[in-house]
Amino acid sequence: MLPRGSIVTLNKKKIINDPVYGFINIPYEIIFDLLSHPYLQRLRRIKQMALAHLVYPGALHTRLHHALGAMHLMCMALETLRGKGHAISEAEAEGATIAILLHDAGHGPFSHALEHTIVEGISHEDISGLVMDRLNREFGGRLDLAIRIFKGTYEKKFLHQLVSGQLDMDRMDYLNRDSFYSGVSEGVISFDRIIKMLNVKDDKLVVEEKGIYSIEKFLIARRLMYWQVYLHKTVVAAEQMLIKALGRGRKLALESDSLFSTSPFGLFLHNRVSREDFLSQPEYLDAFLQLDDHDITVSVKAWVSHPDKVLSILCGGLINRQLLRIEVQKNTFGKQQLAGLRAKCAKAFDLPASDASWLVFSGKLSNSAYRESSENIDILMKDGSVADITDASDNFNIRALSRTVEKHYCCYPKQLSGM
Repeated sequence: MLPRGSIVTLNKKKIINDPVYGFINIPYEIIFDLLSHPYLQRLRRIKQMALAHLVYPGALHTRLHHALGAMHLMCMALETLRGKGHAISEAEAEGATIAILLHDAGHGPFSHALEHTIVEGISHEDISGLVMDRLNREFGGRLDLAIRIFKGTYEKKFLHQLVSGQLDMDRMDYLNRDSFYSGVSEGVISFDRIIKMLNVKDDKLVVEEKGIYSIEKFLIARRLMYWQVYLHKTVVAAEQMLIKALGRGRKLALESDSLFSTSPFGLFLHNRVSREDFLSQPEYLDAFLQLDDHDITVSVKAWVSHPDKVLSILCGGLINRQLLRIEVQKNTFGKQQLAGLRAKCAKAFDLPASDASWLVFSGKLSNSAYRESSENIDILMKDGSVADITDASDNFNIRALSRTVEKHYCCYPKQLSGM
């Protein structure tokens, strides 16, 4: 037992054993304090890859895993740039590290599902900004610089590019980490070589010419991971079923149905919450920051036995992995084809014709591995000039990767196949 009045000094310079990178250091005491905060601990209860584990059973890692990995890569990138003579103060390094650690603090349960149904007009990036503002008040303004870097208003623009850009530490980690946990080796990238090849030219992040092949592999890996994992047709079917289930649940809740939900989730089910509500009414952000995957899962599980047939079918399919059939093709699905499927669905499940659209629906998938814009991936040539990767590369496929590829899908109950 410690003597009365003694002071306990807590060691906050911890080391974390990460399965992807090995040992990760917590570089600043404020990082430890932020990680200990309930807002960050919430990320332990949100899966990074939403429902991808229904296809890739190992894909059960969390948003906190990803935040720690991105923080580690940020530390590596800052060390590289400092080693090449670029002035980055300790305050700037701390700010950039905090910014990447908190970049996903505003994510809702099951990735983007809530952004399409429950919360309207506000993205997880917007909510991350609100979370950072709130934490900044709690920490007495110590996140001022981190917020400026996160929002891109700080004078050194390359620091923002490390947080949010075509080659940011967010993408670098999620490709590597999601590949590791899903077992899809096509997503493995040479993250360490890419980081070692980073440089700064005219306040813009660039990659030295020696790293051009690693960038090519990074872009190809990103394209493959989207088609093979994030936009895998069965993953899409599952995520669309969750979106439809949440949408149907909300419709019933707004019609004064006594729908089971956890307390914070119920606030969003029974109210139309806009961006303005988030900004003007703190109780919505309070409730959002209590939400995690468990709120959704327990609600969906309870809704399996709900008397509303559509809600019951969707939720039962999710819980028991009895997913809708999905077809993917280059062209849009015709209105007559969809109408025919909906008529069969209404008959098969004894539903009103208007309800069949909850179980038979179409949509579009888009995949763009590289977007040529003001945030291009710039290659620093040996003569000191800078060229976009599509111009610097001798791989003709790289320019093709800059084009957005679109595919169309149609989901419907498997029972309709033989009808």
